[in-house]
Amino acid sequence: MSGAEVTLDRVVRRFEADRAVLRGVSLRVAPGELLVLVGPSGCGKSTTLRLIAGLDEPDEGRVLIDGKAMAGVAPQARDVAMVFQGYALYPHMTAREILEFPLKMRKAGATERAGKVREVAAMLGIERLLERRPDQLSGGERQRVAMGRAMVRSPRVFLFDEPLANLDTALRGDIRLEIGALVRRLGATALYVTHDHTEAMTLADRIAVLDRGEVLQIASPREIYERPATRFVAGFIGAPRMNLLPCAVADRRLRCGPLALPLPALPELPAELEVGVRPEHVRILPGDEPGPARAPGELVAVEPLGAETHLTVRIADMLFRSRQGGFLSLRPGDKVTVDLSEAPLHLFSRDSGARLG
Repeated sequence: MSGAEVTLDRVVRRFEADRAVLRGVSLRVAPGELLVLVGPSGCGKSTTLRLIAGLDEPDEGRVLIDGKAMAGVAPQARDVAMVFQGYALYPHMTAREILEFPLKMRKAGATERAGKVREVAAMLGIERLLERRPDQLSGGERQRVAMGRAMVRSPRVFLFDEPLANLDTALRGDIRLEIGALVRRLGATALYVTHDHTEAMTLADRIAVLDRGEVLQIASPREIYERPATRFVAGFIGAPRMNLLPCAVADRRLRCGPLALPLPALPELPAELEVGVRPEHVRILPGDEPGPARAPGELVAVEPLGAETHLTVRIADMLFRSRQGGFLSLRPGDKVTVDLSEAPLHLFSRDSGARLG
């Protein structure tokens, strides 16, 4: 199997005359690429998948698969398979019958169906489940059957619409790894929708961040994390989320409340802007340790997670989030110092939210 190129060309979709769910979305997914669409609820992620699958049609713009416009092409003729959040398994069928069903619809013979079901079941590790109905399967087993139903057709494009949302945390991690490995093994093109930044960062070849029907940035996970294009992208990707501080340029320094940070070597900066700092770059020192890029504060939350501890510090009317390794002997109410002297800084326009420099 080889993946197909998927292109959206200035796609607009309106559910009401004055409200566009997608606002001129353009993107290209290369053959064999796994692109993750990430963003808050209502940003247009699932609508994008429905347009590619043929379950909906754009009001403006084009959807193309391998360069062919899909206007008027029926879903079953697009060589696309979709895996939903809710499994959508027929309750009266066994897993074997569910896997066979797409092949029956294509008039495949009994021998071909049996061989393909064996192949896919072995790939997914569900051979022992083939005679069970959905009500006899766990959530993870149902999702594997749903994936198998998509795989038996050997589609060139897979569409995943939040397939792990109904699973517990441990199982989500396991099946996330399986999905990534399977898609790459099959060589198919895949678009994967999620609002979970961890799924996006660990699965994607590239990530597309959407908000209010617009694509704000398409880039590799590393570039999205290290050079977010906008304030929204910076705050959405990462946990704990990036610290965003209102700052002013004065006396050749960035003045952010009581903090005086080094002024980056950029040709021109507005008088007021926002500065972003990732939590892992916020150092927390015990007690009061004076310095120009330091400020005293009070711990308001300590969240030990085993491998790391998340801290929240209040300085005047600002809250700082910090991520530190291991367990710490700190408690809420402790007096500490926030140190940003060595922190990489991300600068954003106060008005537009666009990255500066």
